[in-house]
Amino acid sequence: MNQNNWQKTVLHAEQIRKSFGVRGNVQQVLRGIDLRVVEGEFVGIMGPSGSGKSTLINVLATIDKATEGKIFVEDADISNMKNAELSIFRRNKLGFIFQDYNLLDTLTVKENILLPISLGKMKKKAAEVEFQAIAADLGILEIAHKYPHEISGGQRQRTSAARALIHRPSIVFADEPTGALDSKAASSLLGMMEGLNRQRSLTIMMVTHDPVASSYCSRVVFLKDGMLYSELYRGTKTRQAFFKDIMNVQAVLGGDHVDTV
Repeated sequence: MNQNNWQKTVLHAEQIRKSFGVRGNVQQVLRGIDLRVVEGEFVGIMGPSGSGKSTLINVLATIDKATEGKIFVEDADISNMKNAELSIFRRNKLGFIFQDYNLLDTLTVKENILLPISLGKMKKKAAEVEFQAIAADLGILEIAHKYPHEISGGQRQRTSAARALIHRPSIVFADEPTGALDSKAASSLLGMMEGLNRQRSLTIMMVTHDPVASSYCSRVVFLKDGMLYSELYRGTKTRQAFFKDIMNVQAVLGGDHVDTV
């Protein structure tokens, strides 16, 4: 999917800069990044260690604050929101999938998934409809009554994904979502995310070091030294062909060896 002017912009970042440290010892991690994500894109963010990819997604996802720049989610300028306002916005508009699941051990799979909307105004019947749909799509309906310690790592991550999607967020941020999974569980999760992206026009931004994971995306953005280096669009290519394109760019940038698709 290429970015077309007629497509709805979900996220727009303007000249994002992020520095750490104090005067005399300042490290610039992000150096003026401009980025636009449109509805229905599945965007991968890649780059060598230290390129700024994790810092970028943390800033875009409101986990951290940019030193300079503007960030818009749909029509809302989130750059200068106060903490209380930002908390409500995050709960209603953003979804998060983390590498370490972040599930509550004392809650069942279903209770974990429903947690984000338990604080909102969705009626119980509507919440049940949403739960049934997303749990079925992610293949975890049959384990809804179980607790996190009773299920596999792949099932925990799919539970985490369902929790991120239950309230139909404008955009989902995924930070190395397959990092703790074996290859089979990772492929299963990524295939489901790709399917939801297409079926629901779900907008996803995913940081990963793995070209195999990025090959499921519709676009991959590469960072180098805190700046945008390059980007690739999958278009009509097969996942295998897109993987080769990603590997070619990564070979220039430098990166860890990975298995082929």
